[in-house]
Amino acid sequence: MTFDLILRNARVIDPGQGLDEVHDVAFTGGKVAAIGKSLPGEAREAKDLTGYILTPGLIDLHTHVYWGGTSLGIDAEDFARTTAVTTAVDTGSAGPGNYPGFRKHVIEPSAVRILAYLHVSFAGIYGFSKRIMVGESHDPRLLAAREAVEVAHSDPKNIIGIKVRIGRHASGPTGIDPLVVALQVADETALPVMCHIDEPPPSYEAVVDMLRPGDVLTHCYRPFPNSPLTGDGEVKPALLAARERGVYFDIGHGMGSFSWKTARGMMDKGFPPDVISSDVHALCIDGPAYDQVTTMSKFMPLGMSLYDIVRASTEIPARALRRPGLGSLKPGTEGDASILSVRQGDFALEDVLGEVVKVKERLFAEGCIIDGKWFHQSEGLQS
Repeated sequence: MTFDLILRNARVIDPGQGLDEVHDVAFTGGKVAAIGKSLPGEAREAKDLTGYILTPGLIDLHTHVYWGGTSLGIDAEDFARTTAVTTAVDTGSAGPGNYPGFRKHVIEPSAVRILAYLHVSFAGIYGFSKRIMVGESHDPRLLAAREAVEVAHSDPKNIIGIKVRIGRHASGPTGIDPLVVALQVADETALPVMCHIDEPPPSYEAVVDMLRPGDVLTHCYRPFPNSPLTGDGEVKPALLAARERGVYFDIGHGMGSFSWKTARGMMDKGFPPDVISSDVHALCIDGPAYDQVTTMSKFMPLGMSLYDIVRASTEIPARALRRPGLGSLKPGTEGDASILSVRQGDFALEDVLGEVVKVKERLFAEGCIIDGKWFHQSEGLQS
């Protein structure tokens, strides 16, 4: 059999198939065609990945990639080149009032897969820059339930959920009410909600208590106030109950939502995140979040295994997206893969409060395959 592309001798980490061993992976027609040891057959192109890690295409469940349409948007293709993310999930940059432009000018032309949580606020996150911070959920007149339902129904291929932002900064005087509206839109469209939480009011517990199985609480490791930990370092009971009923807990690092103190406490108490995501946008791409692989690297010194770190960036986000064709290298799935390396050295990893942890190893992105073809190769892979 002749394949389009074979990647040979990589350490394949594919938690969806329970794999962490050296394998070859072949692609044909934009799909994964075969996986196994020393695959027989020819290929139009082959690459020896000895010493590298090959994973299903990384999914960043929390990004802002409405470049040119919002002040916080970054370019998804540039992001893929630096961090090997093959699926960028935009979380509410666009609402029903400006989603058609996002779809036409960004999603459809992109070589990188872009999926979207549609914001329940009419214009999405429209006032977010270094100088202007307008919480789009402050004004109930902007909560566009009917329009959100119509737009969500118009593009089921790309719209995978409903986004809402709650907290003192995001919703201010309306409190938790925008979440009520978002949940009604989600019920009407049979889609999950992703809910942002920032400082109180409302409380972390009040927000989590309203989320349903399959919904996502993002910024789950945020610092005090509205930390997920009690004052004596215990995981708040509301979180345990929410996880038990099937709510996903997502990192969503960003510029204000990952604290080393919180992370150590949560990991020590046996509450790892379900999903690791960067919440990359124009105000945190140069720090403290940087990108997906930097965010993933922060869980190495916290004692999370590389297998589980990859799982939280592939299999679990694919499940949250309800897209079984993503997050796996099983034959027949989408032909997306990410190439990573673990490098030794002296590295500094910062949180949103300025605490820096020095580490001796971290992950780096080396390249990615999208639709069964090379999208990017690092200089090391090109040699």
